Amino acid sequence: MSQSAIPHALKRYVRVRERGERFIEFDFAIENPELFVELIMPPVAFEEFCDRNNVTFMSDEQAKAVDIQMEKWRYSVSH
Repeated sequence: MSQSAIPHALKRYVRVRERGERFIEFDFAIENPELFVELIMPPVAFEEFCDRNNVTFMSDEQAKAVDIQMEKWRYSVSH
């Protein structure tokens, strides 16, 4: 697969959850950081994935905002 099927105009986000020697666990979102998939890859594959998708790594503030939104939906909590 040489080209991404995702249009280049859409922003892509990565949030690293856990980084180990064998695997990196991370969230990947397109355009909306609140809607993501959880992925796991070896470090070399992760680096290639990030390069090919021109990802933006989420800041701590963005990650916290996503967590707050998830809590609202999960527990019906109002913040």
